[in-house]
Amino acid sequence: MFNPSLPRAVRLALTAPGVGAGAVLLGCFALPAAAQQPEAGSEVDKLETIVVTGSRIRRVDLETASPVFVIDKGQIEKTGKLTVGDLLQTMPTIAGGATATNGAVNNGGGTGAATIDLRGLGTARTLILVNGRRLAGPAPDVNAIPINLIERVEVLKDGASAIYGSDAIGGVVNFILRKDYQGIEFAVDYGISDADDGQRKGVTMTLGHTSDKGSLMVGVNYNKQDAVSAADRDYSAEALYLSSGSIVAGGSSRTPRGRIFLPSDLIAQFNCPPNAAGSVTRIPGSSGGSLSDYKCYDPASDAFNFQAVGNLQLTPQERGSLFVVGNYRLSDNVEAYIEAFHNKTRAAFAIAPLPFDARNDNVLISRDNVYNPFGIDFGRSGDNDSGNAFFLRLQAIGNRRAETAVTTDQINLGLRGGFGDTSWQWDANFTYGHFSQFRQFGGYIFQPALSAAVGPSFIDANGVPTCGTPTAPIAGCVPVNPFNPEETPEAFSLLEAPYRTNTLFVQREAEVNANGELFELPAGVVSLAVGASYRKEYQRFTPDFLTTSLPPDFTNCQLSQETCTSPIVGGFDVKELYGEAFIPVLRDVAFAKALNLTIGTRYSKYSTFGNSTNSKLGIEWRPLDDVLLRGTIAEVFRAPTISNLFAAPASNAPTFRDPCIGVTSPVGANANIDRACENVPRDGSFGGPPNGQTTGLVAGNPNLKPEQGKAFTWGVVYDPSWLEGLSTSVDLWRFALNDNISALDVNTVALQCFTAGNLCDFIHRFEADGQVFYIDQPTLNLGRLDAKGVDFSIKYRLPETPIGTFRVGLDATYTMQFNQLIRDTQGNATGTIYAAGQFNRQLGNYARLRGLGTLNWELGNFDASWTARYIHGFDLGTLRPGGDSADGTIPNVVVGYGASTYHNLQFGYQIEPINARIELGVDNAFDKQPPILFQNNVTNGNTDPVTFDTVGRYYFARFSVKF
Repeated sequence: MFNPSLPRAVRLALTAPGVGAGAVLLGCFALPAAAQQPEAGSEVDKLETIVVTGSRIRRVDLETASPVFVIDKGQIEKTGKLTVGDLLQTMPTIAGGATATNGAVNNGGGTGAATIDLRGLGTARTLILVNGRRLAGPAPDVNAIPINLIERVEVLKDGASAIYGSDAIGGVVNFILRKDYQGIEFAVDYGISDADDGQRKGVTMTLGHTSDKGSLMVGVNYNKQDAVSAADRDYSAEALYLSSGSIVAGGSSRTPRGRIFLPSDLIAQFNCPPNAAGSVTRIPGSSGGSLSDYKCYDPASDAFNFQAVGNLQLTPQERGSLFVVGNYRLSDNVEAYIEAFHNKTRAAFAIAPLPFDARNDNVLISRDNVYNPFGIDFGRSGDNDSGNAFFLRLQAIGNRRAETAVTTDQINLGLRGGFGDTSWQWDANFTYGHFSQFRQFGGYIFQPALSAAVGPSFIDANGVPTCGTPTAPIAGCVPVNPFNPEETPEAFSLLEAPYRTNTLFVQREAEVNANGELFELPAGVVSLAVGASYRKEYQRFTPDFLTTSLPPDFTNCQLSQETCTSPIVGGFDVKELYGEAFIPVLRDVAFAKALNLTIGTRYSKYSTFGNSTNSKLGIEWRPLDDVLLRGTIAEVFRAPTISNLFAAPASNAPTFRDPCIGVTSPVGANANIDRACENVPRDGSFGGPPNGQTTGLVAGNPNLKPEQGKAFTWGVVYDPSWLEGLSTSVDLWRFALNDNISALDVNTVALQCFTAGNLCDFIHRFEADGQVFYIDQPTLNLGRLDAKGVDFSIKYRLPETPIGTFRVGLDATYTMQFNQLIRDTQGNATGTIYAAGQFNRQLGNYARLRGLGTLNWELGNFDASWTARYIHGFDLGTLRPGGDSADGTIPNVVVGYGASTYHNLQFGYQIEPINARIELGVDNAFDKQPPILFQNNVTNGNTDPVTFDTVGRYYFARFSVKF
């Protein structure tokens, strides 16, 4: 990739006397430019075949039918990145909304993990490999791979289920590990933001020894990243909303002074305006003991700014790794090898104090509570629904917070060798992967104790507030004042209950494979690769008993509703056979300097759903020496994950716009509306959920089928002989995927019921006022996904000049289409989501054009680079016609955003006397701020932290030395 003249050098080498199809390429990424016209018997003799990601055939060609993007060790070091996730986030092929792509995802992340979402097809449709073998984990965390262990990263931008099996739909990211290292390498890294926060430190050490019998390399890696607070950045210091056409610095209606919804007879005493929606809040500084202590709730002035009280824009994390890579020659034809690494990560997150909703949290605030001045019940307890909502922000127990400890271990042991003096090679290996995650949470309330503390209470003979009634006091219970928590902070602190979760994932895989030459054709040698594998996966997620969802509706547990979840226990095994053949059809004839076919197929037998057979056809046609035309047609599939299959019901809080808002249709006038808006008042006063969210109930489905589809690529590579150093490529891509595995979207359910009478049984509303209680979200094989676009690549190494050597490059991806056809449970089409050029909270960012430009300079011991990352403009509010809006109150509002470009600069110097190197750099050199997408459209800090930089200008330095 980084020496555009290399493919031409290889072709010239292959035409030299005495070189056959079995010649091999050695040191391909470092082959000097002087090798462009090698002499027979010199450079030619060093050529060896290699395996490039996307094929199991050993070949001399780097340019094959499948497009591959490569990042080598030198480039990795120049970025100053300490984790793989930060490194790969800049790739133009990254899109969508991988919520754990970087440490900037705090609310919904905060584990230190990094996942990869190629093409925006979803992280589950991107296969992660380490030396061609699957990285273990329920959602493989690439940050677990020690960055100093990586020789290069190969990103296959094509479907490859025929080669690697399930999940290789959007592409494959293959981490190639270093080997045969001799010496000691030590490096230290340091970085800090322009705002003097977000400090990071790192140290790596690698030791290697190589002999005639084999090699051994061991290493350690340690890095630490400090937090960045949302309050310390202008764009995220306040919770910004787009509401009624205006930008409002607002926040949550769950406030420390409470938002209290009153029945009509009580609210009439306050003469509140419509924006209060029948609610009041305690006047600042008042006791809250009488009605005169309350005023009408004003969303503009009374909302709680959760961004200012602990939310983070960069989560703190600490990571340490050990690794070993070695091989030992047992005989002339047999070699034993080991590849293993161990990683421990600690991370944390903190978000605003707990929002309490008495109704959804299944807590009844009694009319007989000594602190209740209103004389009515609030919230609910089981079927006893007061119909009166009560919102509160529980500042008395501090921020919600969590600490995460993750251990990832992966080891691959094997034997490999050759069959005598033939071209055939074999490999037999066993891979074991172990992922363990322990999380401890704080800032939550024990619900049974809270129910007692806000239930009936009285003043005893000593003048002390007491839970219960005079005839039945509750021992060990202290009443709390939900109307003024500042009066009873100690009582609230007694209610806090930390909880824990554990996740275990174990993967075992055994594989045997062989590859070599079959027979000679006039155009060359036919080669074959065959293999068989057996893989077993097991996952267990164990929630705390406090957070285990309770029947019958599974929306509540013994803590606040947002913590409620369910265990996941299950596993599967899969047996696979695969074969791949390389067939040279034509060579050195008119208009066909070379014409090759690659055919592959894989048979997979899963214990969960049965069989799947997927095949692939690749074509390479070189009509001229300088031009390669290539294309692939591949069948792809994704097997249901253990979570997809075995997850018990668990609640979530998706963004929701109720179609019954403002409904005035009389009962009986429209049967669909009657079912969709059951119990909803028909006078136009219904306003939907006060916080723009509802409760969804997601569950796994053991009857899921695999996703099935096809992936297509067509491209041209042009390496002009008339301009040495230039290489260009253009590749069109298309994906068509059926039977998508996904949980039914709550907005789809509500709109389908409202417009067509479908899926109405999934909607559950409160009888008292028609507000949604919860919506069932079963996991089903739903709909179809169609995506297509084009990749561009230009690399040019300019001729040497007196002022140094320059290299320029550009890689870009343009997304022409990203459509999701949604179906109901009966298979009927219910609408299409057009995501290309859009951002949406549900799916993420699909800016049509993303690019990565580079300019590198070298002169003696000096070098420098300039990298520009480009993200095209996009629209907000048009993903689902008629169902989405960028404005929180006005429907169908679309906001357009311009492009964003980030500039990174790096300078390096080689200190030859001590074999050391120093690097200095700055990321986001011009301090480009992220676009404001408003809190009513995003979860984290008013913007999209997966796509945009949230820290600002960042300086880093690196010193390395080799012995």
